[in-house]
Amino acid sequence: MPFVNISPPADSCYSLRFVSTTQTPEAIAREVARRRTFAIISHPDAGKTTLTEKTLLYAGAIELAGAVRGKKAARHAVSDWMEIERERGISITSAALEFDLFDRHVTLLDTPGHKDFSEDTYRTLLAVDSVVMVIDAAKGIETQTRKLFEVARQRRLPMLTFVNKLDLPARDPLELLDEIERVLGVAAVPMNWPIGTGDRFRGVYDLRTQEVLFYTRSGGERRAPVAVTSPSDPALADLIGDECRAELLEGVSLLEAAGTRFDIDAYRAGRQTAVFFGSALSNFGLESFLAALVDLAPPPQPREAEDDIIEPTSPDFSGFIFKIQANMNPRHRDRVAFLRVCSGLLTRDMLVTNARLGTELRLSRPSKFFGRDREIVDTAYPGDVVGLVNPGRFSIGDTLYAGAKVKYPRIPHFPAEFFGALRLRDVKFKQFDEGIRQLEEEGLMQVVFPIYGKREPILGVVGSLQFDIVEARMKNEYGVVCQVDKLPHVAARWIDGDPSGSLKLPQGVLETVDRDERRVLLFQSDWELQYTQRENPNLTLLAVA
Repeated sequence: MPFVNISPPADSCYSLRFVSTTQTPEAIAREVARRRTFAIISHPDAGKTTLTEKTLLYAGAIELAGAVRGKKAARHAVSDWMEIERERGISITSAALEFDLFDRHVTLLDTPGHKDFSEDTYRTLLAVDSVVMVIDAAKGIETQTRKLFEVARQRRLPMLTFVNKLDLPARDPLELLDEIERVLGVAAVPMNWPIGTGDRFRGVYDLRTQEVLFYTRSGGERRAPVAVTSPSDPALADLIGDECRAELLEGVSLLEAAGTRFDIDAYRAGRQTAVFFGSALSNFGLESFLAALVDLAPPPQPREAEDDIIEPTSPDFSGFIFKIQANMNPRHRDRVAFLRVCSGLLTRDMLVTNARLGTELRLSRPSKFFGRDREIVDTAYPGDVVGLVNPGRFSIGDTLYAGAKVKYPRIPHFPAEFFGALRLRDVKFKQFDEGIRQLEEEGLMQVVFPIYGKREPILGVVGSLQFDIVEARMKNEYGVVCQVDKLPHVAARWIDGDPSGSLKLPQGVLETVDRDERRVLLFQSDWELQYTQRENPNLTLLAVA
């Protein structure tokens, strides 16, 4: 099916430059009210990347959607900017995209759907104020959807749900709503209702405006909405047929009798999700969904710090680093730290303090992003995500502030579950060491070194696919040929403090140290871990450093 170039709404515009404004509290409050910062989450292949691309299309931020649809596709998703993402047609790292939509300034953080990159997604969800969950209408709630939802629930993030692929064979909408409530434990409130599914899909009925939106398969064009007084309007039968009208009447009557009413307070508290039905690939149902998104999703919210609650309209600047990315511009071998602005105003060349180091630094070239593309900006407001050149002075979780001291909670690491020795296959030792350091800095993997024997790096990752990514990025970005030889170990534990005397360890335990020379034990089984703890009662073992 060809992609259709949809003209943006009249009040929508896209700009690569922030609007200059004064630094009065009133001006900051106005800009905060305009901001919407959200992430899209889903199980792989539910349509997350397609929905991202079509959101940009409706905003006028791109002229042609380019989701990968096959090996011969010449275009690729804007958010999938890495070479390996383009080769495999999957998202493996979060991407920041900024644009204006319906007079709101939107920051969309596209997240990986694959479970092996769940730590990157988790860190990204710490930087947003709301979430869009995409569900395949034929498959319902899938494994990764459930896991990502739980992360969003822990953060108490408001969530809108887009049930995708209604133009393909799909499950009963009532069954899908019941599954959302039963599996996720959240009230599901439909905002529109599908008229048929699959080859019988005729459109959706907007439950709020009492409008019917019609669908045609010829390229996904949309007919003008037709207003009807209710599903029982006799004119509706002439438009969609008696059978579809009868099904719509039955569905709407059930919703009116037993359905939950939408409550914006319950939605913003995370107790309720507003559900929209449509098809991202064919552009159907998107305009009303996106209008509801910018209307219902909250602006930047207060943030918990160690000793206080920080309001976004506070006059003092603060923010935190949630992501570090190397080689976004391969020619310059740059390292970029992604900062979520939480309060006050960030200005170019301002002095800020890194709370972890207790040192000052100047923000000389803050940038905003659109996938890989960037532009230096003069100002940024709460809700914005900016990139900072990282000369090795930023780590994931760092708090930056100016004025009153602030420290946001640290960002935890996931315990590694897969381990492998990274072995160099050529003589580029310097590039090899540089690549390992920078990918470790990103949080892509944990790195330890054996105490005994050859000191070659051992990688610990959350998902085994990350080993392939390490090999590919070392080759593409650093020109180094290397290979991961998988190890049988399944868990790592840091030794807290200096153990007195020799350790009693099973034969399979591997003793290592990290870059800070802290001792780390690698275990091949839970039995080895339990044995070590039992035989060394004075030993404290930590799952994360």
